[in-house]
Amino acid sequence: MLGAIINDIVGSVYEANPIKTMDLPLFHPAATFTDDTVCTLAVADCLVTGGDFAQYLRGYVRSFPDRGYGQMFLEWAFADGAPAYGSWGNGAAMRVAPIAYAADTFDAAIDLARRSASVSHDHPEAIKGAQAVVTGVFMALSGESAPTIRHQIGDRFKYDLSPSVDAIRPTYSFDVSCQGTVPQAIICAFDAENFEDALRNAISLGGDADTLACIAGGLAEVLYGIPNHIAQEGKYRLLPELREVLQHFNNKFGRQRPISD
Repeated sequence: MLGAIINDIVGSVYEANPIKTMDLPLFHPAATFTDDTVCTLAVADCLVTGGDFAQYLRGYVRSFPDRGYGQMFLEWAFADGAPAYGSWGNGAAMRVAPIAYAADTFDAAIDLARRSASVSHDHPEAIKGAQAVVTGVFMALSGESAPTIRHQIGDRFKYDLSPSVDAIRPTYSFDVSCQGTVPQAIICAFDAENFEDALRNAISLGGDADTLACIAGGLAEVLYGIPNHIAQEGKYRLLPELREVLQHFNNKFGRQRPISD
């Protein structure tokens, strides 16, 4: 889960200023956590306590209201008891990585992904995107190989995961849909040699950089591990109360540790 948070932070400065190169500095001075991190930690905290996804998402958004949420999601978060609003956006997929750590079985992970998405993003494409991300992270945590995971996601969710990052990059543009974000982010993780490479891949597409990177990072963390210096800088850029949520989650569900330099 830390990989998703780190990549959100690094990608935050490129969402409004997209680039098409992998030659970029990590941790720009202005880089900070966005709505992707807030919602990911809301889901994580909910899993630790066994609470209600909608309640936790609303609580976290209200505590951190200026982190770049979509307008419809923000309105949902500030309206008690508001129903899901049919969104097919990538917000369902960017927050879902913690579920792969908390679920005991694959079927449980798929069901939890559906439940976590559908409180706000109940469009079939949004639920599908969340379940695809969980599938990748859960299978990686279970020790499955990257080619096996890639085939399973493509076959189960009918995503075309065959293009390379280099093939996607020239024509890719900003896209907030699940179907226009999740396959591309997953490819960024699979077409990498290490964690940092996956991060650079995602940002270099020139799209919704923090969310692409967040989704890629959740998978890349398990595939490659996170270098310790990157892990520590990412944690440093979180507020203390958010670091505490991360620590509580890791204490209960953590299966991966950052690799050393």
